[in-house]
Amino acid sequence: MKANVTVHRDFAISPIDDRVYSSFLEHLGRAIYTGIYEPGHPTADADGFRGDVLDLVRAVKTPYVRYPGGNFVSAYNWEDGIGPRDQRPTRLDLAWRTRDDNRIGVNEFVDWCKKADTKPMLAVNLGSRGLDAARNFVEYCNHPGGSYWSDLRRSHGWKDPHNVKLWCLGNEMDGPWQVGHKTAEEYGRLANETAKAMRLFDKSLELVVCGSSNSDMPTYPDWEATVLEHTYDSIDHISLHMYFANNEHDTLNYLAKAEKLDRYINTIGGVIDFIKAKKRSKKDVKISFDEWNVWYHSREQDKKILEGDEWPDAPHLLEDLYNFEDVLQVGGILNTFIRRADRVKIACIAQLVNVIAPIMTEEGGPAWKQTIYYPFLYASLYGRGTSLRAVVDGPTYDSTSGDDVPYLDVSAVRSPEGDAVTFFVVNRHLTETLDLTAALEGFPKASLVEHIQMTHPDLRAINTAANPDNVVPKTVSGTHVEAGTLMSKLPPLSYNVIRLSV
Repeated sequence: MKANVTVHRDFAISPIDDRVYSSFLEHLGRAIYTGIYEPGHPTADADGFRGDVLDLVRAVKTPYVRYPGGNFVSAYNWEDGIGPRDQRPTRLDLAWRTRDDNRIGVNEFVDWCKKADTKPMLAVNLGSRGLDAARNFVEYCNHPGGSYWSDLRRSHGWKDPHNVKLWCLGNEMDGPWQVGHKTAEEYGRLANETAKAMRLFDKSLELVVCGSSNSDMPTYPDWEATVLEHTYDSIDHISLHMYFANNEHDTLNYLAKAEKLDRYINTIGGVIDFIKAKKRSKKDVKISFDEWNVWYHSREQDKKILEGDEWPDAPHLLEDLYNFEDVLQVGGILNTFIRRADRVKIACIAQLVNVIAPIMTEEGGPAWKQTIYYPFLYASLYGRGTSLRAVVDGPTYDSTSGDDVPYLDVSAVRSPEGDAVTFFVVNRHLTETLDLTAALEGFPKASLVEHIQMTHPDLRAINTAANPDNVVPKTVSGTHVEAGTLMSKLPPLSYNVIRLSV
C-alpha cells in the first residue's frame, strides 16, 4: 500500500508549547511512596528521593508535573503536608480508599521538581474546600515573607518562595465520583471567585478551570459552556481528560480512538470560540489536556482495594503493564496533540511513576522503562518547535470509533532553530507495509539524520524488571531523501520517528 504526505515550510499550524509534554503525580498507589520517594533505597539521595527514577524523569525532559491530584485533591488539606514530619497527620483518602501519612507535601514536591529539572503545576481543592484554603495555599507557596503563611513556610525551612505560576482550580468537578461534586453553575461561580482572589495576590498566575472528565459525560459539552460563561475572563486554560482502553481486543478500533480525541478537542475549541464571541472578548482560552493515557489493564485487580475496607498504605493500584500495542496508541495521541498545537497548550501524561505510568519501580529494586516511555520520550525530545501541516493521501478504514480513519497517522515538527524536521508516524495497518512518500516543499537540502522504529511480533509484549528491554526502539536503514522527497517503507503496526536535517 502507498501513502503520500506533503509538508511545506511555510504551512504551519502553530508553535508547539513545550508544556504539552508535561506529566502528573498524584498521592495514589505507589506514585509517591516507593515511586519517587523511598528512603533507604540503594539509589536514594539524602532527601529520600530515588536517583534511578530521577534519571529516567530527567531524560524525558517533562517541563511540568501536576500535583497532588487528581481525585485525591478534592478531599486534601494541603496544610497536612507541611511542618515537621513527626507532627503531620495520617489521613484516609476517600478517592482511592488508602491512607497517607503526608511525609511528602508541597515543599518536598517542589524540591523533587528541582532535582528532576521540572516545575510544579499545583491543584487546589474545590471539592471539600474552597476559596479561602486556595488563597492561603498560594500565599504559603509564593509570598517572600512578612505574612502569616509565608513566614510559616520560612519557619518550616523553605526561606525562598516557590513561585508556582501554574494552578488548577480543582479536579473533574463534573464527575459524580468526585468528593464535593458540583453542577456546572455551582462550580463555575466558585472557580471564578477563587480565580479572582488568586489574581488579587498575583495577576500573572496561569489558571486552569475544570472541563469535562471525558467526552462521554452526559453534561458534555454544556458543562464547558456554562463554566466558561462564568470564568472566561478570569482563567487561561480549560482542562480536558481522556483515557484509552482496548477491552474489546480490537486493535484497529483501539487505534482509531485518537480520532475521537481529535473530535473532543475540536468540539471544545468551538465552545471556547462561542463563549469568546458571546462575551465580546479579545482573550483566547486554551486547552490543558492534563490527564491522558491508556488505562484498562489493571482495573480488575484494583477492585479488591477500591471496594475493600482495609485502607492500605501505598498499595499496588492502577499499575498497568503496558504492551507494544499501547506504544502505537500513545504515539497516535501525541500526534494528535502536535497537530492540535493551536488549541492544546498543556498536556499531562497520567501518570509518571508506577500509576498508569511510563516508569515502573520495585520497592528496594530497579526502575525501568515501560513500552510507552519511548514515544513520550521521542515526542518530548524532537517534538518541540512548530507543528507543520501534513496533508495525507492514503488508504483508510472504518471502525466503531470513526470512519475514514487513515492507516497512516503522522505529525511533522520543525525545530525551534529551523534546521530540522521530524516526522512521527504510526502505521496502523495490521498486515500491510506502507510505502511512504513525503514531499518536502521548501526544504531542498533535506537529508536523513536517523530513522528510529518500534515494532514487535507480539502486540501483548511488555517490559518487566526481569526483562526491561523486551520492547525497545531501534535505528533502521532503508529510508532516504532524494531531491526533496522522503521515501520509506513502514512495517505494519509500527511506530516511527524520522529525523531530517533541513
